[in-house]
Amino acid sequence: MTAQNGSQNYTPQRDRIFNDLSKLVSFNSVHSTPELADQHEDACAWTANALGDLGLDVTRYPTVDDADTIVAKREPKNGAPTVLLYSHYDVVPANNPDAWTNSPFELTERDGRWYGRGAADCKGNLAMHLEALRLLEENGGTDLGLKVVVEGSEELGGKDGLGKLIVEKPEVFESDAILIADSGNVAAGVPTLTTSLRGGAQVKVTVETLDNQVHSGSYGGGAPDAAHALVVIANSLFDEHGRTTIDGVDTTAKWDGDAYDRESFRQDATVLEGVQLLGTADDEPADLVWARPAVTMIGFTSTPVAEAMNAVNARAEAQFNLRVPAGQSAAEIAQKMEQHIKSHTPWGAKVEVEVSGINEPFATDPSAGAVAALGECLKDAYGADKLSVVGSGGSIPLTITLQNTFPDAEIALYGVEEPMCGIHGVDESVDPTEIERIAVAEAAFLQRFGK
Repeated sequence: MTAQNGSQNYTPQRDRIFNDLSKLVSFNSVHSTPELADQHEDACAWTANALGDLGLDVTRYPTVDDADTIVAKREPKNGAPTVLLYSHYDVVPANNPDAWTNSPFELTERDGRWYGRGAADCKGNLAMHLEALRLLEENGGTDLGLKVVVEGSEELGGKDGLGKLIVEKPEVFESDAILIADSGNVAAGVPTLTTSLRGGAQVKVTVETLDNQVHSGSYGGGAPDAAHALVVIANSLFDEHGRTTIDGVDTTAKWDGDAYDRESFRQDATVLEGVQLLGTADDEPADLVWARPAVTMIGFTSTPVAEAMNAVNARAEAQFNLRVPAGQSAAEIAQKMEQHIKSHTPWGAKVEVEVSGINEPFATDPSAGAVAALGECLKDAYGADKLSVVGSGGSIPLTITLQNTFPDAEIALYGVEEPMCGIHGVDESVDPTEIERIAVAEAAFLQRFGK
């Protein structure tokens, strides 16, 4: 098995990948949306049939959030270990399709990239698994046991349907190595393993200071403004350099893996010209996004500007997103953040803090047998001398469920996504060469592992 050289000329392999991904992208498979239930079901059925066509035994397991999880399996031979491959067939909404250059549900090639909703996250990874399994059979097969798990509610499920299914039916998912394709490379062409994910929580803060809004001419300057109080609270969560600060929490850790250079971070984060990154010259981007807790105000409500009038606000709300790195407890830090907010509320204002959606961070050992073996296969597929080892600021709660349920299983996180993909955004895309190379790496791993 060899990786493609990056040419945009279609090979038989690229052609079948395009056909798979084109069909997958055609399904507007958003979960939790009644009017799209048929699209979601069609994506599930197509995926189940595609795995069945590869000779796997396929079962659909209903979950508590009304989204079937597909489990396709093949039993091991000659005492070989079992490997689980993960991906998901649901997507986030395309929102305004008219904002896309082409239809988000028609896979379109432009300048060597393939565009469509889910092209990278995560239907591109699903197409990669299908191609890897075909390459595996074309090159002699494997004695490994295989379990391909494809979730239907990763993006908008809200009830951790697959997680609950794993706890209820662990025998269905039990494996010796777990390969989670829901991440990607630091840049196209750079083989990468992700070794940590942040956990976190949602923290909603409501502040009240008055029974009703009052005239700012008569009372402004003396009557406590709820929006002002909430701004004071928010400001207390950051120092003068914009770094997160929570009373009683260490927010000074350093990242010990590969660096995230400042210019790449600026470009990936689309930071405007002349706007500074947070932190000081001693704070690297990797420290701030992979090694330390971080708080982001993701929503703020008082009086909308369009409805503004000369009045002191009686009530204000904010939604904060808390991210917690591996090695720290998301539940503990969320509790300390709640205490911090209450202790920094000014003027005796009435404050209510609601913490929800707590999920713990994840870390895996890149030197572990299966993880290291996959890393070598990735390097070979890319013809690279070095493997990039990075963290991720995002969260995948499934990883912790798997780690807690199967503590002896080695878990690897990788995939076809890279910064240019623009996942969850308008004109999401994937570099097809990434799918080809990672499929080659995965197929090689499935031949080598356990020997």
